[in-house]
Amino acid sequence: MTTISNTAATKAASSASSSTSQVGANTTQDAQDRFLKLLVAQLNNQDPMNPLDNAQMTSQIAQINTVTGIQQLNDTVKGMMNQFAAQQLMQAGSMVGRQVLVEGNRMSIDSTSHKAGGAFDLAGSAATVTVQVLDPNGKEVGTVEMGSLKAGRYNFDWDASSYSGATPLRFKVLAANGETAVSSTALMQDKVSAVSMDSGTLYLQLEGGSTATYSGIKAIL
Repeated sequence: MTTISNTAATKAASSASSSTSQVGANTTQDAQDRFLKLLVAQLNNQDPMNPLDNAQMTSQIAQINTVTGIQQLNDTVKGMMNQFAAQQLMQAGSMVGRQVLVEGNRMSIDSTSHKAGGAFDLAGSAATVTVQVLDPNGKEVGTVEMGSLKAGRYNFDWDASSYSGATPLRFKVLAANGETAVSSTALMQDKVSAVSMDSGTLYLQLEGGSTATYSGIKAIL
């Protein structure tokens, strides 16, 4: 996995097109040179009493043109894919330093407001929704009562001014209709520290130590 900054991403995007074009041109030229050498050798060594048929020569030329055309198409597609990947990496580089919302249940305490917050996606309507705040050992240290909620995305804050235990905190959403649980997806806020690409997939390195895919971003804050 290769991590890249904004400057490196720009250089990668500008160089992808020229390098791919040069490789494609060299490959096509080599194929044409090999064909011409074989054709000249065949003409020089043909039987004078049974010369090479014009139809055969035309067929061979058509074949090399077809092969060359396919090779050029493959090179073009590869070049487009490389350019697209470089552009993706360059665009992702602009995310460095931005706050994003991704899947996760980690909470950090704001040093100014002394609050810890998070968000969650509720899959369906729930009569009762409670957010449990947990310490690193999984022990409940607080709750946030959200009441009755419809399906959708919700933010919450927990007053951590009286909390002096270990961090990071985590949270768990308990949503239900009576005894029937309603599913939810925990979302956490974090800052992007770097971007990287591995096997064509973009990844975001987060300050909290976790990694998220580019497609896994739920919101840019």
